[in-house]
Formats: sequence, C-alpha cells, structure tokens
Amino acid sequence: MTARIGVITFPGSLDEGEAARAVRRAGGEPVALWHAERDLRGADAVILPGGFSYGDYLRCGAIARFSPVMTEVAAAAKAGLPVLGICNGFQILCEANLLAGALIRNAGLHFVSRDVRLRVENGGTPWTRAYPPGQEITVPLKSGEGAYVAEAGALEALEAGGQVVVRYLDNPNGSALSIAGVCNEAGNVVGLMPHPEYAISELTGPGADGLGFFSSAVSVLVGA
Repeated sequence: MTARIGVITFPGSLDEGEAARAVRRAGGEPVALWHAERDLRGADAVILPGGFSYGDYLRCGAIARFSPVMTEVAAAAKAGLPVLGICNGFQILCEANLLAGALIRNAGLHFVSRDVRLRVENGGTPWTRAYPPGQEITVPLKSGEGAYVAEAGALEALEAGGQVVVRYLDNPNGSALSIAGVCNEAGNVVGLMPHPEYAISELTGPGADGLGFFSSAVSVLVGA
C-alpha cells in the first residue's frame, strides 16, 4: 500500500511544492488538491500548506476556510482523516474551528524568518509518532501573524488534554505558553506555525528534523 497524501493549493499558497516533496521523501505519494473542488481524490491524509491564501485579506485563513475543498476536509477530519496545517494551513484550520485558538500578529509586529528550536510535547498524533515526547528539533519559521492565542479556559484544556503538540524553546513571536502547534481532541488534526517541510534533508536547511512529521503519517497510513 502507498500512502496517498493530498496537498491543497489555495490562491496564494506558496509551499505546496515543498510539502509534496516532503511527502515523496517520506515514501508517500503526494496528491494535488484544488481549493475550488469538493474532491479529496481518495487521499488518505491531507496537508494544508503555508502561504498567503487570498492575500491574507480580512484575517489570515478567513476566506480560505470557505473554499469548497474545506467542506470535504472538515467532514473527513471529523471522521478521523489525518490533517496537517502548516503556517497558513494552521491559520485556516483555526478559522474553520477544526483547531482551538487563533493566530495574531507577532509580538513586536515583526515578520520572523529564522530557524527555531521546538520541543515535541505529543508524540502520539499521526503526524508526530516518529518523535519521542520531549525530543527537541530545529525547523524554519517564517510568519508575521504567528503568535498563538486562546482564551484561558481553552489553554488549560489544551494543556490538560495533551493537545499541545510542539512548543517553542525561545518563543520568537509571543505565543501563549510558547505554543507552536496543537491538535484536536482526537489527535488526527494537527496545526503548527513552523515549517517542517523545509527541514527534510541534511544537505539543505537546518537538517532533517522535520521529516518525521511526514514519515509518521506514511507509517501510520501503511500500517508500519
């Protein structure tokens, strides 16, 4: 069996090519999905990549969440389909209420573009099983509205439920509780602001620490 992982392109997506390359490097088959189609083309999992969907008008991800493809993603996610949102994809998942919280302007109102250190807090999701809890990894971050926020009660619930997936070690954008990524209660939907798809090879970038997000999903989907 080959793991078929859909990668959605929205108007303004930038990182769908890198996400597809990461899927291939992990041993999966990337499946191109289009925002205007209500068809996941039989994908076993779905990635919402980074970029600036619809020019970030209104709020980041606020328009993309109404794309026809998101109707199918939401239904499939609620049925257990593994879904990963990276950067703008994370913002879209929050806007679609598939994940708790929201992303706002970085502290200091500066765009942050650098490698960041993360600690994997939850190694039990379909996207993080390659990492033991507590493992520290380095991946790039590139965003201007990447500070994670949520109401106090929601933050407490995320912590209590083990839904904080990755946490910044130096909190470069002022995220609440240094949260870099979260999951839903079921654990199949994960969103994070940093870009693991840019850290999949020792030859480029900060190394291959990000590959585990994609190899985890492939292993889960093929039953390895």
